[in-house]
Amino acid sequence: MRIVIGEGSCGIAAGAEKMYKALEPLKNGFSLGITGCIGMCFLEPIADIYDDRGLLLKRLVRVTPSDAPRIAAAVTSGDLSSLSDLEITDDDASFLSKQTRIALRHCGRIDPEDIGSYLADDGYRAITKVLKDYTPEQVIDEIKTSGLAGRGGAGFPTWFKWDAARKAPGDEKYLICNADEGDPGAFMDRAVIESDPHSLIEGMLIAAYAIGAENAFVYVRAEYPLAIKRLKKAIADAEAKGFLGEHILGTDFSLRLRIKAGAGAFVCGEETALIESLEGSRGMPRLKPPFPAQKGYVGKPSNINNVETFANVAWIINHGGAAFAAMGTETSKGTKVFAITGKIRRGGLVEIPMGLTLRDVIFGIGGGIRGGKRFKAVQMGGPSGGCIPESLLDTVIDYKALSATGAIMGSGGMVVMDEDTCMVNMAKFFLDFTTKESCGKCVPCRVGTKRMFEILDRITKGEGEQSDLEKLETLCAGVKDGALCGLGQTAPNPVLTTLRYFRDEYEAHISEKRCPAKECPALRRYRIDPALCRGCTLCARKCPVGAISGAVKEPHAIDPAVCVRCGACETACRFGAVIAE
Repeated sequence: MRIVIGEGSCGIAAGAEKMYKALEPLKNGFSLGITGCIGMCFLEPIADIYDDRGLLLKRLVRVTPSDAPRIAAAVTSGDLSSLSDLEITDDDASFLSKQTRIALRHCGRIDPEDIGSYLADDGYRAITKVLKDYTPEQVIDEIKTSGLAGRGGAGFPTWFKWDAARKAPGDEKYLICNADEGDPGAFMDRAVIESDPHSLIEGMLIAAYAIGAENAFVYVRAEYPLAIKRLKKAIADAEAKGFLGEHILGTDFSLRLRIKAGAGAFVCGEETALIESLEGSRGMPRLKPPFPAQKGYVGKPSNINNVETFANVAWIINHGGAAFAAMGTETSKGTKVFAITGKIRRGGLVEIPMGLTLRDVIFGIGGGIRGGKRFKAVQMGGPSGGCIPESLLDTVIDYKALSATGAIMGSGGMVVMDEDTCMVNMAKFFLDFTTKESCGKCVPCRVGTKRMFEILDRITKGEGEQSDLEKLETLCAGVKDGALCGLGQTAPNPVLTTLRYFRDEYEAHISEKRCPAKECPALRRYRIDPALCRGCTLCARKCPVGAISGAVKEPHAIDPAVCVRCGACETACRFGAVIAE
């Protein structure tokens, strides 16, 4: 038998490496290995037990080093019945069974640090097939048939970008992978590189052949050290096996692949800003046209796609573009990966065919809201996206339908919010992010986002005025129309969608000086219910400003004139006597 430990970043953070080390000295009649993230981040650390034929026998979840001795004993004896308390439940297992995995097809199944594991699962079969049987034009036609659109956010047809780069004049062309994943709550690209780096490499090989490039870069965030480590090893292993370098597989096709670690600037997710950074300059967007396919890296024709886009390519070649196009909707083909996070029961990575609804993903796969709370909204597309309310939960997931709500598909971040989330504060959070991440090159983004943030900040402090709503809408229009790049143009989306769907919350903050979700500290009011107060004095002792008075074993009271609304009393009270209003 074989025990495989999930060692993606989420698994390691939850204790997977400690679990591996605890099992290592106990090996007796079984082997031990690692894999990447299978996507069930809410159950980490995960240990899978396989038989000698590679069939999964049991999936153990939330394992700890203290479980190691009995897991080892059970596997050694061949009797796994004693591990039933650690086994995944049918309900949690449905998280995976309801998905369709293409980009994530190897994640959590193969060893990301062993090229042999990838080769054993049809790895590099697609590039072998392409170099033997396809012209570059035929590759582009297959991608066109698939309907694959860029998964980085814009949803632009992949074949069109490849075709433009191929037809651009010039002998020297470049291929670039955009792995600068900057959206809060998004971790799809990181998981693919950590769990299946060869799938990215193979997709890039096919794209480079199609456009005529001999040099390629993966621009990845420096905050992804595990992804960079595994990608470096994968590149070295691919070179050793003849899949990268000169005269690949004995043909005239050559490709050199290098890694560029970016400094974590959100704006470098925009392709021309990424190119500036790749060239050694400060990451700031360029005016378009010319587009990168005409004049990109060092002034040469260049093509840029993101990690998920490339991760689909080998599957499309192996199974045919028509098979990919058979999934999804009329205008959005194939599958899409989402990182579900926030107030969700089952958070992690989800890959589903386009055409399912938000309800299908959030409640059918994600299991609904934690703690029995009411669903309020989901933020789609990160800081460039928008908040979609409960009334639109049956919105179909495709580019057109999501755009109609005021949100965007984006790279796939899906932040779920419950009834305790203040939508004004949420808009402020994203504006704070985009304000700090603005490159500053154009005035509408540099100044406009700052002014919008200042207005939202005043509103959440109870200092807002009715005229602020009109100012916000005017600023949103100005930034949207005047910003230089797509990141600036979409920055107003969180404000526009919260104003559109949750205007009553803005009104309550301004007119009533009240936060309906009770999240904004400046608008909270605390009182002590005398019927519940035991007079234990704990709240008084925790209050930093002495706002609470009362005798021992007698009901206490809060002086609102002194209270700084820090919430320490509510946290300290064990009897639920402190009430926030």
